[in-house]
Amino acid sequence: MSYLVPSEFVTKMVDAGESKVFMSTRDTVIRAYMAGAILALAAWMAVTINVNTGQPLAGAILFPVGFIMLYLLGFDLLTGVFVLAPLALLDKRPGVTVKGVLRNWGLVFVGNFAGALTVAFMMAFVTTFGFTQAPDKVGTVIGSIGEGRTLGYEAHGAAGMATLFIRGMLCNWMVSTGVVGAMVSTNVSGKVIAMWMPIFLFFYMVFEHSVVNMFLFPAGLMLHAKFSILDYFIWNEIPTALGNLVGGLAFTGLTLYTTHVMTAPKRTLKVAA
Repeated sequence: MSYLVPSEFVTKMVDAGESKVFMSTRDTVIRAYMAGAILALAAWMAVTINVNTGQPLAGAILFPVGFIMLYLLGFDLLTGVFVLAPLALLDKRPGVTVKGVLRNWGLVFVGNFAGALTVAFMMAFVTTFGFTQAPDKVGTVIGSIGEGRTLGYEAHGAAGMATLFIRGMLCNWMVSTGVVGAMVSTNVSGKVIAMWMPIFLFFYMVFEHSVVNMFLFPAGLMLHAKFSILDYFIWNEIPTALGNLVGGLAFTGLTLYTTHVMTAPKRTLKVAA
């Protein structure tokens, strides 16, 4: 699969983070919009598979298709830039600042949300025949997901919030590993295999992904699920995004960077006498 050794692909991670910090506003938002839309389509597909087959394993096996497509096309998820952009700052790349990293995160958040929201509206429209009837089985399930993963956490108070945060951490530990997977090979088949494995794990384990939730929860609200916009942001999106940031950066970005870049042996040139 034309595998790259860790010291090589971790350097590519830092290079990617630097390029994202300096990317134009237009390109950043467009790429983030498409990433959010494609991941939302994959989530819709996975829920449809689960409803039609009654087997969550089937949906989890096929959900990574969306993630793989968007990264092969060079689009960006918030969960990915949470890990890559700070590495360029840590590596002291010229011109990379905290402001630049935060700008990138903000633009990708906006783009991902807009893309996911677009597909959420399309899903709600399709499953209700233009909002003229009650949602079909898939729409009903998506609505119940939003209720269970907002009010369900709220019912447990602080313990629920901590559980949500930790699920967000676990999610981006795996998702950011998938982002790295796109860099460990120089051919498509190798990239696909490396990306598929951790994404399958996160989805089957029902960890919390901030961008997937940008689709599921607004879609539920459009279908009149019994939770509010405030419930969505306080009891899911915000703590999930924070958990995604901490988990991805701590378990993937910093561990790889510190052990394969910061501690890399220094090579010296031997001068012939």
